[in-house]
Amino acid sequence: MAFLFCISLSLKAQQTEKMENNQQSKMAITQALEDYYFKGIYEGDISRLKQIFHPDTYLYGDIKGQPYAKTLAVYLDGVANRQSPKDSGKPFKGSIISIDVINSIAIAKAQVQMYEFVYVDLLSFHQINGKWFIVNKMLSDIAE
Repeated sequence: MAFLFCISLSLKAQQTEKMENNQQSKMAITQALEDYYFKGIYEGDISRLKQIFHPDTYLYGDIKGQPYAKTLAVYLDGVANRQSPKDSGKPFKGSIISIDVINSIAIAKAQVQMYEFVYVDLLSFHQINGKWFIVNKMLSDIAE
């Protein structure tokens, strides 16, 4: 009986540890999205964006019904050569809808409102050497 009690306590401790790690991961991803992703897009700051995107990231989706597929380099070049939402004076809002973490991978669902667009972004994350990176971005323009 004491053996089963010890196993039960051990399992409960492992579950508590996983939940705490999951919460820490969600907080780290939230902070990265706010500090690097949203601010980088808003300010047009590619050095900030490079801190959250893995260099091999691909971006896929659709904008106004048209297919969208880019390498990270092409995406960052576009950000660098456009007027940033900050400089345009137009409204910008980035918000996190959800974050799901499983061990060293995660999916974040975000919404970004800028210019005449409202995007839903599905961002795949991978934790590499203790840091969370976006390794894939899928997006769709939902503005009508």
